[in-house]
Parts: sequence; C-alpha cells; structure tokens
Amino acid sequence: MSKTARWRSAALPIASTALVLALAGPAAASAPTAVTATTTAPDVAADSRPDASGPRVPATSTHRPVGTTSARLVDRDRPDPWRPDTPSRELMVTFWYPTDSARGAHAPYLSKELSTALYGSDAPAGVRTGAVAGARPAPGRHPLVLLSPGFGLSRTTLTALGEELAARGYAVAAVDHTYETLVEFPGGRIEPCLACGREGTDPDFGASASRARAADLRFVLDRLTAPGGRGPVRGLTVDPGRIAAAGHSLGGAAALEAMAEDRRIRAAANLDGSVWIPPTGLRSRPVLLFSAQLGGSPGATGNWEDTWKRLTGPRYWVDLPTAGHLSFSDEHWVVDALGSRDQLPADSGPEVFGTVRGERALAATRAYLGAFLDRHLLGRPAPLLDRPSRAFPEVRFAK
Repeated sequence: MSKTARWRSAALPIASTALVLALAGPAAASAPTAVTATTTAPDVAADSRPDASGPRVPATSTHRPVGTTSARLVDRDRPDPWRPDTPSRELMVTFWYPTDSARGAHAPYLSKELSTALYGSDAPAGVRTGAVAGARPAPGRHPLVLLSPGFGLSRTTLTALGEELAARGYAVAAVDHTYETLVEFPGGRIEPCLACGREGTDPDFGASASRARAADLRFVLDRLTAPGGRGPVRGLTVDPGRIAAAGHSLGGAAALEAMAEDRRIRAAANLDGSVWIPPTGLRSRPVLLFSAQLGGSPGATGNWEDTWKRLTGPRYWVDLPTAGHLSFSDEHWVVDALGSRDQLPADSGPEVFGTVRGERALAATRAYLGAFLDRHLLGRPAPLLDRPSRAFPEVRFAK
C-alpha cells in the first residue's frame, strides 16, 4: 500500500492543528475503556452549551430550519468487529432533518470532554451549530442520506454537511463507528479507538473496516425504516425508495460497499477516500467521486481509475486541486475559524488542507454532493454535474 493510498483513507494519524488533532494517537490510546450498556438513549452532552462568541457552522444555502438529535443504537444481532468479547455492536448516531420551527436551543457541536479527548483542547466545543436540539421533524416522508466519517474522525466532522443536506429537505444520519475513533456515549462514557494502529500492520484492514462500516450503515438504515414508526427519532419518517450513502475518506469506501451490499441504497458518494473493495454489485446505480489534489496523488489516482472502470451506472468524478484530504470535513473550516491554520506542524504537508480556505471547500462539497443527491434521489435538474461552473471555477472534471 502506497503512502498516498494510506492518507487517502485517513489510515495514518493526521496531525492537523495547534489543537493537537492526533486522531489516532495518544488521545485514542489513553481514553478510558468502559462496560457496554444496552439501552437506546437520547441526545448526548445535551447540557454542554457552546460559547456565544465561538465560531458558527457556516449557514446553509437554503436557510431552512434544521432539527437534530443524537441516539445510541445497539445491534444485538452482531458482535462488535473490533472487540470480539462484546456480543452486540453499539453505535452513536446524529440525525439532522427539516423542521418547521427554528425556535429552541441549538445543539452543542460536541462536549468539552470529548473535544479535549479528541483534540487536546476544549476549543472546538465552542463551535455553534445551526440546528435546533430536539426540534420536531417536519411532516412527510423524507429522502435519507447515511453519512460515514473518515477513519479516526468523529461524526461531528460531518456536521456542516449534515445541516446543509437537512436544510435541502433530506433526513441525515451520521454514524460514529465505535472503536475507530473516540466515541462519547450517554453519561459521559468515552470509548477508545481500538482499531487505531492496525492500519499499519494489517494489509486487509481497509477492506475489513469497509465491511464493518457498511454493516453499521445498513443497521442504522434498518432502524430508520422500521415498520410502525418505531425509528430512533420520534416523528421522522424516511422514504424507503430514496436512500443514499456518502462518506469522507474511509467513510466514502464504506458508502460504496454499503450500496453494493444493500439494494435499498440508490446512490453513493465518496469524498476523497481510497476504495478497498472492488465496487461490484452496484447494479448500475449512480456514484459520485470527489477528490483533492488529483494531479499530485498518483497512488490515489490509480485506485480511483480502477474504481471508475468498474462503475456501470451514472458516474461523476470531480476534483478540487487546491483542497487537502481534510477539506471535505469540518476539520478544515474549524481550523480556519479558530485561527490556528498558521500553527500547523511543519510536517503536516499540503495534503492535509491544501491552499483553499475551509469555507470555500465546504461550499463546493455541499454544492456538488447536493446536486448529485438532488438529481438521483429527487429527480431534480443538476447542471452543476454536467459542465464546469462559473460559481466554482476551481472545481475540475477529472472524467
């Protein structure tokens, strides 16, 4: 496996800011281990309130009110892939969805405790979100987007993307893949990253993790489409005929694998992640590939070239040459908002954030992923996918 392929899957530790974003390093190794609980729970860290002066998640393109909640889900039919002595798979999931009311307290970005454990600082906990905690979902059946973060990254790194998609009318579920990052459960229990470090010693790690994550996504999908309205979010109804999966880095590979395994998933998007399992069984369903620094990444280019040849349905490959690997997540704009970009470690390299500003990279990610989903889940026109755009001249069509 080339060095390029490893960082494309976020399978090597990413030292990203003066906040010590050691996502697979000392914080993960030192986090406390706790006994697995067995019941579903509501939003975690609900008593954590962001500093009113902290940076805010960039506003969505539609400004439609968004609600959010988090829940602990337990798959009792599957042992944990990273902890064989645990008979059930335990997950934390954040949901974003359209709501008809903007009244109420906004949800915390993450708790100070998790922020400190992940980043070595509680500064990211001061980020203000745009979603109302516990707001009632808007009536009707909503198309669903499942989101999977990069390896070592928290589901909170997809908050800006989740809020944007919800403001566009989608129900969104972002999954923390337990033991692949630090995960906070109700009551303040933080589980460690048991899988961190295996990517450097196990040649099958990428494929194994992709399959485990695909199973996580499919379980969450099962819960959201349970008959009788018994899903994890009261009042939220998902349209079972309009479902997509998307992910950043290893999460992008997991999104493709989930679609290959589950015919309910109609479209998938991979945001700058190496593909570890040849994409077969997609049954001509659409795929979006969105890369960074294509020209400077021959290892990743070769991986995606092989993937591209295997795609038989509608396919799109766009590239943001000025972006870095973390530009498709909140990590980039948060670093900029907190003013710590100029304090990056000297050896972090341009592949982490590139040269583009974080909010600009986020705007492009939101626009192209949104256009892809609008076209293939909602049947809406999406000219952004057909030709270069004056709105985003820095985005190139790789294919």
